[in-house]
Amino acid sequence: MTEVSALRITGVRAVELVAEGEAELIRDTTTLTADRLVYNELTDEARADGNVVLFRDDDRMTGDWARLIVHEWVGEIDSPTYAFTRESRTRPGEAARSVAGSGQADVMYFEGENQYRLKNATWTTCEPESLDWYIKAADLELDYDREVGVARGASVVFKDVPILWWPRMSFPLAEQRQSGFLVPTVGLSNKTGFDMAVPYYWNIAPNYDATVTPRYMGRRGLQLGGEFRYLQPEYSGEIRAEWLPKDKVTGEARSLGALQHVHRITPRLHASLDYNWVSDDEYFEDLSSRVSVASRVNLLREGRLNYSGGWWRASARAQSYQTLGSSTGPYRRLPQLTLDARRSNLLGGTTVALTSEYVEFKHPDQRRAEGSRLHLYPQISLPFQRPSYYVTPKIGLSYSKYDLDRPLPGGRRSITRTLPIFTFDSGMVFERDTTFFGQSFVQTLEPRLFYSYIPYRDQQEIPRFDTGRYDFGFAQMFTENRYTGVDRIGDANELTATVTSRVIDPASGAERLRATVGQQFYFSDQRVTLNELGRRPVEDPRIRRRTDILAALSGRVTASTTLDTFLRYNPFEGQTERFNFGVRYQPEFGKNLNLSYRFARDLVDGGRPGLEDLDLSGQWPLGNRWYGVGRITRSIKENRITEAVAGLEYISTCGCWVFRTAAHRFATNPSRVTNALFVQLELTGLGGIGASPVNLLTRSVPGYGKINEPMSNRFFGED
Repeated sequence: MTEVSALRITGVRAVELVAEGEAELIRDTTTLTADRLVYNELTDEARADGNVVLFRDDDRMTGDWARLIVHEWVGEIDSPTYAFTRESRTRPGEAARSVAGSGQADVMYFEGENQYRLKNATWTTCEPESLDWYIKAADLELDYDREVGVARGASVVFKDVPILWWPRMSFPLAEQRQSGFLVPTVGLSNKTGFDMAVPYYWNIAPNYDATVTPRYMGRRGLQLGGEFRYLQPEYSGEIRAEWLPKDKVTGEARSLGALQHVHRITPRLHASLDYNWVSDDEYFEDLSSRVSVASRVNLLREGRLNYSGGWWRASARAQSYQTLGSSTGPYRRLPQLTLDARRSNLLGGTTVALTSEYVEFKHPDQRRAEGSRLHLYPQISLPFQRPSYYVTPKIGLSYSKYDLDRPLPGGRRSITRTLPIFTFDSGMVFERDTTFFGQSFVQTLEPRLFYSYIPYRDQQEIPRFDTGRYDFGFAQMFTENRYTGVDRIGDANELTATVTSRVIDPASGAERLRATVGQQFYFSDQRVTLNELGRRPVEDPRIRRRTDILAALSGRVTASTTLDTFLRYNPFEGQTERFNFGVRYQPEFGKNLNLSYRFARDLVDGGRPGLEDLDLSGQWPLGNRWYGVGRITRSIKENRITEAVAGLEYISTCGCWVFRTAAHRFATNPSRVTNALFVQLELTGLGGIGASPVNLLTRSVPGYGKINEPMSNRFFGED
């Protein structure tokens, strides 16, 4: 139904009406107003003159003159200004957001439902009164069915200065994925020199996409990178590759390849593949500006098959590594078969469990022993729990059999080891109501005793395939075996005693503060070590009957301050062995300061030298919409800065653009330093121009908050 109203209406009803003076036409969600309006009911065409305003849902268009066939949504409007609003597509669990775009043009053509074409037009997500940036195009298409805009003869104008020109530019109208060139990234590093990448994104289908990225590095040359991702109900994965035909520094071709795939074969049977490869040991250090990547040593190559039977699980995997640098690397598992089971509430309330594996160990270093290991560990426990206390005795039998590729002293190639293992875990919980600083809390006192007994077996002939020493901490104090892996089962006749106190908010049940102190007591000397016959000793047996004292304190001490500390104190030498201290002050979003200190007199794994680091990081408003963000990590022991980040951020008044810059310096060792500079202009709804430091800042500054709302990118809606 079409309604026409005005101060004066003339014409023939059901043929043509002429409305003058505050003329208005309304049909469903479409409203057209003007000084003068002519409506032909036979053709359903409306012609409007003077102060034309056209509304449809949340969209608004104004102009001097307009013609519109209403039911077909075909026509044109002269000298329009326009504003369109749509709901963004969000990830599950996220609320939809309104995404607005506006601009002006010489003429706008209506080309059907949700289809617009404009001549000499502009487009921006800024408010009209704060037009800081816009796309300027000779020809602009807005397709709200696909939610894609296409600009031909386009340039990006920022603060009235053209900063980017592109013959054909496509962009999202509601922050969704679409094919096209992404905004180039530009960076600077002492390893790569001037660094520019121009990605092209191909939105193949809702569950397939690909990105091809030419990258020019001033010091290295032209690199081609690519990524293909796929997502199906039963499987998903990602394939990545990079190729540098000739590095201008090394004179060699350099490349990278990676494949990650997960597959649900049946509801209970799952498979996965993770394969990574680079052409040389220095690839990441030379071509990456991320310390977490540049310091990688072992690249995983693994295929895995997992089956879940409810109370039991089985898996098979083949695992190897590409080891970078001079390290010999870990053993390969070719293959490893495991079977684990657990059943609770059986006869008398008992719980039975089984841990088992068969694995073949291989190593590229022919000097290292190789062989197979069969390990079976059945266990039975009787948990007894009440609200105020619990007791859990457990007994198990560890059986291991090794078949080696070379004879041991005496000619043997096979070793068998059988060990009974007994543990007794118990604890109590006491509560009381208390008051701190005028506020009511519930305070607990939780003593815990853990006893373990494992008899001694000589294990020096057994090679160490995948076994090392746990770092001594609260988690290790409550484990049966002091070693990782099963090549060593440490002899034990020991008792762990700890006491924990928590402060709990009774209204919310949230834990506000936790304090723990504990120590381990030994009733016999240590005899099993990591040492192997014929190899250099790596561990001295313990001779003391008590361990160092451990203490920890953590929690939210005020509404804006959190604390996390850990202390390992040696009462025999009267000295601190480990001390970690961290405090964060975060009164609100975008404001946080972090201070941490780490001290270790010695590290595990063969007596490596200890560390002493001081780390300061934070993000804070500087005024006038500027934010400062940074981090500095200093090795006090080595008297050098190991990593430093310094950045500035600015968000515009209307929030439609953000400027970020950050300098990053890190040194994997004193002689190899990487410096990188990131500069980015992020235009809301369009993307970022330059190299984004957001990932660097998020990783480097705990509590860092992105000062503008996170936008969805073109890759499966990820930020």
